[in-house]
Amino acid sequence: MTTTVNLTSSTVARSADRSESHRRAPVVFGHLGRPGQMLEHITPNWYASVMGTGIVANAAATLPLQFTGLHTFATVVWLIASTALIALTVAFAAHWTMHRGHARAHAAHPVMSQFYGAPPMAMLTVGAGAITLGPSLIGSSAAVWIDAVLWTAGTLTGLATSVWIPFRMITAHDHDSAMALPAWLMPIVPPMVSASTGALLLDHVSAGQSRLALIAACYAMFGLSLFLGMITMTMIYSRLVHGGMPAVQAAPTVWITLGMIGQSITATNLLGTHAATVFVGKQAVIATGLHIFGIAYGFAMGGFGILMFALATMLTVHAARRGLSFSLTWWSFTFPVGTCVTGATALGTAAGISVIHAMAVGLYVVLLTAWATVATHTLRGTISGKVFLPA
Repeated sequence: MTTTVNLTSSTVARSADRSESHRRAPVVFGHLGRPGQMLEHITPNWYASVMGTGIVANAAATLPLQFTGLHTFATVVWLIASTALIALTVAFAAHWTMHRGHARAHAAHPVMSQFYGAPPMAMLTVGAGAITLGPSLIGSSAAVWIDAVLWTAGTLTGLATSVWIPFRMITAHDHDSAMALPAWLMPIVPPMVSASTGALLLDHVSAGQSRLALIAACYAMFGLSLFLGMITMTMIYSRLVHGGMPAVQAAPTVWITLGMIGQSITATNLLGTHAATVFVGKQAVIATGLHIFGIAYGFAMGGFGILMFALATMLTVHAARRGLSFSLTWWSFTFPVGTCVTGATALGTAAGISVIHAMAVGLYVVLLTAWATVATHTLRGTISGKVFLPA
């Protein structure tokens, strides 16, 4: 009798455990009232996930420390970013078609509208991956063609955001509550990304006037983004010092400032290196000058980058102690750090300094850790449907 009672108790206990596990099991899109709700709030900052994933692949492709399996890993990650770009673009188009009211509200929002700089950078990042990682998978011709298309589309839309978003801000009716935010850099950085990724196309453009026109355009976009970006960076720094840090959940956006810094170092050194294929013969001295400019600029801006990296880290720890929870702003931990990796790699190669290459490897470890963490949280939120709801 005792044995029977014990067996019955054990059976009941196991049944209760299974029932409890069933109740705790995640339900796909459990946070959504209906599956179609996932398209109602697809905002442009979703493209930061493509940027953050793509830069993991691009940084690995040029990392000074190469080992077995790294190229394969980078290619797989690039394919993930490419797939995400296509899927997200389809979803974003459906959002504008089916939920035009929400889409217009996001485009008019003083903060969310800044993230319209993310789609151009997502295209440019995936395009750069095509030309560095794609040849072994799809052939050189297809890889160059894909990069050329994405670079052109990303450049044109990036130039549009760098002009249109500031224009909208200037002509806004209400300026009383306007405060400089790190997100203000989002529509400004795309031309800088075009400058750095455009350098990769130089060797695939016909020698002569075509290459001269492309490198001139890249340096022009570098200047556009740099000067407007540094003005904005000054305003952001002043706002942080005088007005305090942003809200806890917005603290990760401070890392966006590193995107301008790392990408500009990448651009000047990649352009300086590839300038040797553009300026030849009697013009070779120009290539030498641009090469030297890239190194000098990289040293100077790199010092500023170290300061901002330390400040962003401290502010993030400060926010974490005050209850920072996951949101899509966490993708700010990825792409900006990735640009620091590519910047350190390009500068270390141009200057021939192994210590800077070691910094690039160390930063890549930080990037991988951040990407794995944020991607995992995003995947969980996607499965549950929570990330599709407005914060």
